[in-house]
Amino acid sequence: MIPKAVIVGIDEAGRGALAGPVVAGACLLIKSLRNNERIQDSKQLTEKQREEAYEWIVAHCTWGIGIVEAAYIDQYGILAATEKAMQEALALIEKSVMPTYLLVDGRDRFWFNYPHSAVIRGDETEPCISAASILAKVTRDRLMLGYAKTHPYGFEEHKGYGTAGHFAAIQERGLSPLHRRTFLKNITAAPLSTAPRPRAQ
Repeated sequence: MIPKAVIVGIDEAGRGALAGPVVAGACLLIKSLRNNERIQDSKQLTEKQREEAYEWIVAHCTWGIGIVEAAYIDQYGILAATEKAMQEALALIEKSVMPTYLLVDGRDRFWFNYPHSAVIRGDETEPCISAASILAKVTRDRLMLGYAKTHPYGFEEHKGYGTAGHFAAIQERGLSPLHRRTFLKNITAAPLSTAPRPRAQ
């Protein structure tokens, strides 16, 4: 008897941001993910659509989330931090089921205990990766909205990415504990904000 394939999609959000964590999502491919109008590349959905898709995924799928904060990114680099977040997300899947194959968005070659493929634009073509991208994006956006309440850098608008408003806030306030100092080497002389350190939710 041929063993049943257990395919898990993995994607991340926040890799290119200047502040906040990198977040990875993992989702087990199930039949109802295929041709599901809710499940698309997270970048192609409105915020409301992403929220609705997220709620459907967490209610109907086996899934996991990994969160790695800025301090780790600065110490080990964004690739290592992204891989760590992906491994954390996958570990939550493993509590319920052991994957037989992984589909990972992008071109980078990360290390996993399972056979896997890197799929360029996989969030557009593979339903399980699309679902993982939604999990990662919604989770990270919610975290940044929470951080915005205690770190007045406009995170509720730009989610930590490098907009003109974000750079202006950095010049005015200096770098917070949320900021990736290795991403902002040209302004690391700015004072460190005294805002409280973030706590993952």
